Amino acid sequence: MTAPDGTGAIDTPLTDADDAAAGTTGADEKVGRRAPWTLQRKLIVTVVAITSFIMVLVGVATSAILGGVLEEGLSNELRATAERTSAILRQPIAAGLTAEEILEQQPQQAGFLLAIETPPSAPTAAVTEADGTVTRLTADQIDQLAAGLGSEGPLVVTIDGVGTFRVEGNGVNGQSIVVVGLSRDDVAATIGRMLTTIGLLTAGGLLLLAVATAWTIRRGLAPLRAVADTAGRVSTQRLDQGEVTIAERVPARQADPRTEVGRVGAALNTLLDHVDESLAARQRNEERMRAFVADASHELRTPLSSIRGYSELSLKALSRAPRLARGPEAATIETTEASLERIQAQSLRMTSLVEDLLLLARLDEGQELVYGTVDLTRLVIDAVGDARPTGPGHEWVLEVGDEPVLVAGDTGRLHQVAANLLANARTHTPAGTTVTVSVARDDGAAVLRVHDDGPGIDPSIRDELFERFARADRSRARQTGGTGLGLSIARAIVDAHGGSIRVDSAPGDTTFEVRLPARPADPA
Repeated sequence: MTAPDGTGAIDTPLTDADDAAAGTTGADEKVGRRAPWTLQRKLIVTVVAITSFIMVLVGVATSAILGGVLEEGLSNELRATAERTSAILRQPIAAGLTAEEILEQQPQQAGFLLAIETPPSAPTAAVTEADGTVTRLTADQIDQLAAGLGSEGPLVVTIDGVGTFRVEGNGVNGQSIVVVGLSRDDVAATIGRMLTTIGLLTAGGLLLLAVATAWTIRRGLAPLRAVADTAGRVSTQRLDQGEVTIAERVPARQADPRTEVGRVGAALNTLLDHVDESLAARQRNEERMRAFVADASHELRTPLSSIRGYSELSLKALSRAPRLARGPEAATIETTEASLERIQAQSLRMTSLVEDLLLLARLDEGQELVYGTVDLTRLVIDAVGDARPTGPGHEWVLEVGDEPVLVAGDTGRLHQVAANLLANARTHTPAGTTVTVSVARDDGAAVLRVHDDGPGIDPSIRDELFERFARADRSRARQTGGTGLGLSIARAIVDAHGGSIRVDSAPGDTTFEVRLPARPADPA
């Protein structure tokens, strides 16, 4: 792309901006992935940081106070030394002795500085070393001393190669100027030793504090970790079906209601007790409901069979009777025959519903399955063959491999799963729909798929499609009546075989997928 001025310089700024944005995004992602601090770490860091700050302030304040005291003591000592030496230096100064000669004749303490200037003679200065020897200062060193004497009172002067001194100047004999100084090395050494001691004690104390704080906090937060561990174990339990008992509890020693943290554990134990009791009550209600459904279905089978039998017998009798009646009698016979046919149809419908309810109840109780080796490929071929005559307006496509796909299961019930899925596709899709059935192996599982290109399933009922008495009337035109139990029976049978069933649906693309644990091609 070329800029309006013809320079063609538009692409580079855009690329740099994109790179900067990408870099910012990458940085944000890194920040987002940073692990948050735990409560224990926050508490330890906070306690140690505050304590460190306080101890540093105490150390600095102590050093400042002690330094002031030592400096004050050095100033007093210097003042007394200056007064004492002023009297004894009058005669040597009048005799014209230099500072070095005076210190050699009248030895002083280590670190004693003496400087003398008697105009018009050049100034002289000397210092007493730690071993008692006297060192004469050079002209440059004397200049450094003179430069530091800019104000009255005790002064601190640093002289290269000699050290730092607190000095005080006085006049002697009316003509000479005498500067007396004491070394600050002892003061600095004392303050240094004190700071070192405070630093070591502070570091050791902080280390001990960190260990003690970590132990105390870790021990104090142990009930919270026990609560989290217990809640984590409970969260992995299946609570939606079957007999459920929550045996996990926070240990009693970590659920002491007399402590703040222990109250959390005690509250969780109380909650788990209530949930466990509720689940037990739910399980009892479900068992009673299953027993009721099973008993009711079993009891209804006999009268329904009787109704069906008597209706069939009456219809056969009417069909064999000679059609000699005329007028009202003929109309009565026809009405009776139509009523009996209606009774027979409804009895068949009720019998199917009762049989489905009884099957679901028995599956819930873990009954009704007879295991064996099932050739899923052959089973699907037979199911599609049965479905073709009932759905001549649909196009049936079968996709299976040459090798059989074997599973361990109940042949009759698995055939019912395939039949229910095919009936669902036939019933809820219009004529001309293509229904594709396939069987394959996928990652150690046998997979049965039933796909159609019908109108699809309404998303609002997709989540409850496998519930009992669920109907998809709003998304697929239902051509025949149904009980709403076909898919729930299919899921119950698949679950009983340790498999799974799911559906993916969009307009023109609906697929039911059944996964079952596969057996090797050669069972031997």
